[in-house]
Amino acid sequence: MPELPEVEIVKQSLSKKIEQKKIKKVIIKNRNLRFRIPIKFEKLLQNKTIKKVTRFSKYLILNFDDDSFCLIHLGMSGTIHLTKKNVLNKFTNTSFYNSPELPKKHNHVEIQFGDINVIYNDPRRFGFFKFIENKQALIKRFSHLGPEPFSKNFNLKYILNYFIDKKKDIKSFLLDQKFVSGIGNIYASEILFLCGINPKTYAMKLSIKDCKKIISYSKSVLNKAIAKGGSSIRDFKNTEGQSGNFQKEFKVYQKENFDCPRSKCTGKINKIFISNRATFFCNTCQK
Repeated sequence: MPELPEVEIVKQSLSKKIEQKKIKKVIIKNRNLRFRIPIKFEKLLQNKTIKKVTRFSKYLILNFDDDSFCLIHLGMSGTIHLTKKNVLNKFTNTSFYNSPELPKKHNHVEIQFGDINVIYNDPRRFGFFKFIENKQALIKRFSHLGPEPFSKNFNLKYILNYFIDKKKDIKSFLLDQKFVSGIGNIYASEILFLCGINPKTYAMKLSIKDCKKIISYSKSVLNKAIAKGGSSIRDFKNTEGQSGNFQKEFKVYQKENFDCPRSKCTGKINKIFISNRATFFCNTCQK
């Protein structure tokens, strides 16, 4: 699943290409995504101008000129492609996270702007599009989610209060979008390694120092991933033919049986499953 950095890369690509453009036509080729796209969806979007493209957590938000919104979630395998009219597009993917190829049978939504088209491609169809009428409805939509790692609300007081008497491992908390929004499996393992915290540690047992590290490294890891163009798990390229590079920075993710990258540590990277998700950590320096 694309995590916060990968969705941010998509947002940045779309911002450059479609802001201040008017939607000429919307074509739905398959309404059966995670949530069925209603019949009226095309008319709701047609002739609206995209004022701004924003993001919250793993959600893309098209902000329209009449203060309505379109919420987009990429699910497990969704990608957004940009194609120019009457141009052979070698690279179309706005993200580094999935294939640059565009298998047409999985093109489910197409938004046409005249000179450029936005195509949503999703083989597994776990993503969704949802029209949001106003700002209040958008806020309500996100009310069940915790703050982003970049938010001032993701602070020491918030974490300490949240962890009181919680007999639940810290790795599961980092994946819990009600606690913090946007961190997924890749970055949770990387954050905990840099913190020197065992992913199986109960949240209630973490020290103030540990909590401060979680706040700090959550921000720094995600910022670095964004700066590196996200994590390309395969040979992915974006609309400009560039690959994401953060996978080259992985310390533990998918590094099972590798030596610990810390210079003075003699441990090995272990792989276990927590909440049915592959988890990577050093068996020596992550106490």
